[in-house]
Amino acid sequence: MRQRVDGRKVRGERRRTEIIEATLRVIERDGVAGVTHRTVAREAGVPTTSTTYHFASLDDLLIATLISCARDMATEVYWMIDRARSRGSRGAEEVANLLAEALGPRRGRTMAEYELYLLAARRPELRPAARRWLDVLTSMVRHDDEVAFRVFLAGIDGLLIQGLIDDEPPTAEELRPVVDYLLKPR
Repeated sequence: MRQRVDGRKVRGERRRTEIIEATLRVIERDGVAGVTHRTVAREAGVPTTSTTYHFASLDDLLIATLISCARDMATEVYWMIDRARSRGSRGAEEVANLLAEALGPRRGRTMAEYELYLLAARRPELRPAARRWLDVLTSMVRHDDEVAFRVFLAGIDGLLIQGLIDDEPPTAEELRPVVDYLLKPR
C-alpha cells in the first residue's frame, strides 16, 4: 500500500529550501549585512510573510542556512572520499580539485559560507550550527591521529581564506603539493 504524501508539507519544505537558497544568494551579493526578511523574500520571489512564517527571526534563517551549507558540504565531501577510496588514493588530488572549484567557479558561495561561519564568532546563537561543519567532517573521515586531523582541517581553512583574498584563484595543480603535505602521515 502506498503511503499518502501531504502536499502541503512538501510545498512547505520546498518553499523553505527556496528561501534558504535565496539567503545564500543575498549573502553572496551583499554580505550578511544585506540579509533581511524583505531582501530574502524579494530574491526568492515570495511574499515577506512567507519568510517570516518559515523563519520567525533572522537568526533562525541564518542558522538554517548554515545547517544547509554543512549538509551540502557533507554530501560533497562524502562523494569525494568515496571517489578517492575507489581509486586507492589518499585524496590529495580530490581535495585540491574541490578547493580549486570552491575558490574559482564557486568563489561567491565559498565567501558567503565563510562569512556565515565567521558571524558565529560574534553571535553565540549561531555557534552550534557553525560547529556542525567540523562535526560533519570529523564523523565522515576515519582518522587515527586527532591532532593531525585538526592540523589538516586548519590547513584547509587557511588555504580557503588565503584563496579568497588572492586576486587570482589558485589552481588544483598549485594546491596539490600543499594538500599532499597536509595529508602526509606523521
